[in-house]
Amino acid sequence: MNSILILFAHPKFEQSRTNKRLVQQLDQLEGVTFHDLYESYPDFHINISYEKELLARHDIVVWHHPLYWYSCPPLMKQWIDLVLEYNWAYGPEGKALQQKKCLNVITTGGSRELYCSEGSNHYSVNEFLRPFEQTARLCNMEYLPPFTVMGTHKLSDAELDDQCEQYGQMLRFLQGDCSPQVMKDCAMLNDIPQIG
Repeated sequence: MNSILILFAHPKFEQSRTNKRLVQQLDQLEGVTFHDLYESYPDFHINISYEKELLARHDIVVWHHPLYWYSCPPLMKQWIDLVLEYNWAYGPEGKALQQKKCLNVITTGGSRELYCSEGSNHYSVNEFLRPFEQTARLCNMEYLPPFTVMGTHKLSDAELDDQCEQYGQMLRFLQGDCSPQVMKDCAMLNDIPQIG
C-alpha cells in the first residue's frame, strides 16, 4: 500500500466549510499522514530536516490548498522554496524524491466554467498548476492530475458530500494500484470513472 503525505496549507482553514469537510475524510484512512503547515509553522519557521524526514517516509506527496491568486498560499510556497533543496530534491545529487508521485488537491471559489479559455480566468486549473508540475518533474517525481473542488461557495450539502466521497475514493485509489494507464487521458482525478 502506498503511503500518502498530505501537505495542507490554508491560512483561513477555520472559515473553509469545504476544506474542513475534505479533511474530515482523512480520519478514516490508514497510511495517510495529514500535515497542516499553518498549524505547525504559524511563525513561518519551517523545520527543514523534519520535513525531509516526512517526505522520505511517504510514497505520494499531496499539496492540498486553496487556489490563492492562481497559486498556493504563501507558507506552501515557502515550504517548496526551503525544503526542496538543490542536491537533495534536484540537481546532480538530488535523488531524495525520485520516483515518488505528487499531485495537487485544490479548492476554488470559481467554477469550472470560469477556469477555461472562454471564462473570466482565461486559463484552466491545469495551466495555473504548471509551476507545481514542473517542480515535481525537476525533482524526478511523477506528477499526477489534480483533484479539484470548484465553485465551493455554491456547493449544496449533497454536492459537498459527493466531493468528499470522491476525495476519499481518490486517496484509496492512490494507495492501491495507482495505474498510470487509468489516468493517461484524465485532466483531473475527479474525472476517473469509478475510482477505487
